[in-house]
Amino acid sequence: MLNVVLYQPEIPPNTGNIIRLCANTGAILHLVGPLGFVLDDSRLKRAGLDYRDMANVQIYKNWQSWLEQCAETRVWAYSTRGKLNYTEARISGGDALLFGPETRGLPVELLKQVGSERVLRLPMQDNSRSLNLSNTVAIALYEGLRQLDFTGLE
Repeated sequence: MLNVVLYQPEIPPNTGNIIRLCANTGAILHLVGPLGFVLDDSRLKRAGLDYRDMANVQIYKNWQSWLEQCAETRVWAYSTRGKLNYTEARISGGDALLFGPETRGLPVELLKQVGSERVLRLPMQDNSRSLNLSNTVAIALYEGLRQLDFTGLE
């Protein structure tokens, strides 16, 4: 089982898509506030369809709260600032895949906390800024699941 951590997500449809992704893969979704929307937002519900009840979603007031409750969890951060290709990570069950807010990404201080050896990037064209958050989460999560031989999935 893997953990998906969204740090201060801003766009409800992205989070809704990720709720659906986590429901279908068995990943635990951690939402670290402050959130850029309320959880009963209609756009969030529409994107997540009826998967919210099937997903394990945990909510934290802030990053410090997440750290206190998940202190033993190994974190892999995904950022355009990363130097390592996402396929270079050696994912283990229970690891957390951390993603930043859509408009600004993960703060430099948080990336330093994680450590440069665990900050990953997805390859893109030189002139590209970033990929959509829900697409990035899907790519990273399925790479982690592949490394775990899709345990628990058919």
